[in-house]
Amino acid sequence: MNDQITADIFAALNILVLERLNVNLFKIHGTVPSWLTHCYKQKFTTGMEILILQEGFHFLENFLIDAEEFWQSDRTTKLSSGLWIDIDLTGKECHFEASAICVNHKKFLLIELLNETYKEKLYIIQKARENQLNYQQWLKDNQKKEVLIHCIIHDMAGQLSSINCCLALLEFENLTDQGKERLEIGMKQSIQQQMLIRDILNAFSADIQSLEAFTCNITQAPDILISVQEVIELLNPICLVNNIQFKLVGDLSMKANWKVIGDQSRLNRVISNLLENALRYSPPESTITIGLQQDEEYILVTIDDEGAGVQSEMVETLFEKFSQGKTKPGKSGLGLYFCRITVERWGGVIGYLPLPKGGSRFWLSLPKP
Repeated sequence: MNDQITADIFAALNILVLERLNVNLFKIHGTVPSWLTHCYKQKFTTGMEILILQEGFHFLENFLIDAEEFWQSDRTTKLSSGLWIDIDLTGKECHFEASAICVNHKKFLLIELLNETYKEKLYIIQKARENQLNYQQWLKDNQKKEVLIHCIIHDMAGQLSSINCCLALLEFENLTDQGKERLEIGMKQSIQQQMLIRDILNAFSADIQSLEAFTCNITQAPDILISVQEVIELLNPICLVNNIQFKLVGDLSMKANWKVIGDQSRLNRVISNLLENALRYSPPESTITIGLQQDEEYILVTIDDEGAGVQSEMVETLFEKFSQGKTKPGKSGLGLYFCRITVERWGGVIGYLPLPKGGSRFWLSLPKP
């Protein structure tokens, strides 16, 4: 009675129970599930012995090789075939899964029809994939927004620094009392704007990825010499206030090809970050020396200052997020990090070297398009 109940339960669950008698020879146990007659013309009955590969179960051929090894070990676990698809006599697509088990030293093969279960699993897998894709797209969009915010704020900060220097130079002009008053107001407002920019940078500095597109096309590639010249012109007011000068060295012929892989605006931003960093740590009446060299594949840019150099404990983390010097910290600790991820994104390398006579050398090498 109990055996019949068990057999009916297996049949209700759409599971065919086969006992292994010999290699590929099986005996049907329990009630035969209805799907079996829909898949094969032959009539199957309880206790019937069948040869799997001769009765049309060709989808089990590879699995039975593994099952034989599993049965020989007489394990108490289960070996699953995974899902496969077969077509029944009406042309309907059916989904199956087989399992090999050992019970009381007997070997069994269970074949289960998974139509409803398969649909549920397929739906769950599909939704999981959709959610994963949506999450990845959200991450990418969020990273792009952070990059955009950082770039906009950084550009504003650079221009505001130049404005502050221009305002500082106006103090030496022959202004009227009213002009001096207005200049003082302008300088106070400018300082407030700097503080606001610093707060915004801190708020949006969770993570920055250089995910924007760049070009390897030689006709559209950025010119690194032009970038250096444009940034020097932008930073000249700061140099005048601090009595610091920029000096270009090396073979800098304008007729030479100084194009590199990248994007012109972000290349300017990288050069600006490095030169601003050099200005921040340079003493008054000193020189910042910029060198450009090239070979067949790469262009090397070096930026040497006459400051105190980088503290030894800071060197290893110099290009990491939020890394700042202890004496004169930067705006957000993201400038050199932005330089590194951008240069590496373009296939280049960036680094730092202490100079023998004191001071720092920051360098970057970018491939030619």
